[in-house]
Amino acid sequence: MKIIVDDLSGPEIAAFLDEHLQEMRSITPLESKHALDLDALRKPDVTFWTVLDGDTLVGCGAIKRLDAEHAEVKSMRTRPVRKRSGVASLLLGHIITEAGRMGLTRLSLETGSDEHFLPARKLYEKFGFDYCEPFADYRPDPNSVFMTRTLETIGR
Repeated sequence: MKIIVDDLSGPEIAAFLDEHLQEMRSITPLESKHALDLDALRKPDVTFWTVLDGDTLVGCGAIKRLDAEHAEVKSMRTRPVRKRSGVASLLLGHIITEAGRMGLTRLSLETGSDEHFLPARKLYEKFGFDYCEPFADYRPDPNSVFMTRTLETIGR
């Protein structure tokens, strides 16, 4: 598998992200849905990665800078047939390393609080994320949990 920075111009990633948004809409109340659409992911404060297995898109993830040292993990998704095959772990490890290379000292995230999101919460815990209060523009929400971790900067 390889991980590449994606400019989000291809139809395959657009369809993959649309599936992500549709899934989030089907399980999360609209007021609690925080997934970014394609236009929001194309903004300069976002770095977006795609995971390819050969020529097959199997996952994606992004970080959105909140300030000079803090970013939010966004749009983590694994192709459903590839869940629990190591794609998300590979990508999250890559994101954490790259965030450190970018000089970031903290990564935070929002994910769902219900059973559907338990595997995601377990993954984030495995990578050192701890539960925290809402950050940035988030407010307390019974459908959301918030997590954060510090990073070691690389080459700083």
